[in-house]
Amino acid sequence: MEQILKYFPDLTAEQKEQFAALYGLYTDWNSKINVISRKDIENLYEHHVLHSLGIAKVISFKPGTRIMDLGTGGGFPGIPLAILFPETGFHLVDSIGKKIRVATEVAASIGLKNVTFCHERAEDEKQLFDFVVSRAVMPLSDLMKIIRKNISPRQQHVLPNGLICLKGGELANEAMPFKHRTTIWDLKEFFDEEFFETKKVVHVSV
Repeated sequence: MEQILKYFPDLTAEQKEQFAALYGLYTDWNSKINVISRKDIENLYEHHVLHSLGIAKVISFKPGTRIMDLGTGGGFPGIPLAILFPETGFHLVDSIGKKIRVATEVAASIGLKNVTFCHERAEDEKQLFDFVVSRAVMPLSDLMKIIRKNISPRQQHVLPNGLICLKGGELANEAMPFKHRTTIWDLKEFFDEEFFETKKVVHVSV
């Protein structure tokens, strides 16, 4: 929790409680349904929660914004972002039912009211959103093919509607087809921990 407060010092009492509850909930659920690698669970706040919140370092979602989390797994980045932006609506989608169950139970346990869940392939989702977020489950070109149909034409942020994903490593080749529509931020500019040395936030406008 100290890491979360270090970078997000202005949390409300309720947000602090919600973030603090995540460790116990994920540890418990992870012992039944593996959504985070067993040896990584003690790094929950740094590798999963804070990593998810990296998106909040490049955009502050306005009230009423609608966001889809594609391939959410156990709820990342959707649940940490939903805690941080309680007036933004998040729709968490995953093709693996047991992972969606964990995310649903965790959100219910901490009283999140601004999230919905769907066990489906993202290809089958028909709704429109301002942004699609993802902890890069696939190459950018594949993500863009899937989400293009889901991006609303109604703009309400300085950052144009589109994809915002968390990726690592060398992205020059992957971003090449979208180079005039892509912005990449290094998370090491925002977070001191060594884990973020190669981690990035990538925005591609649609």
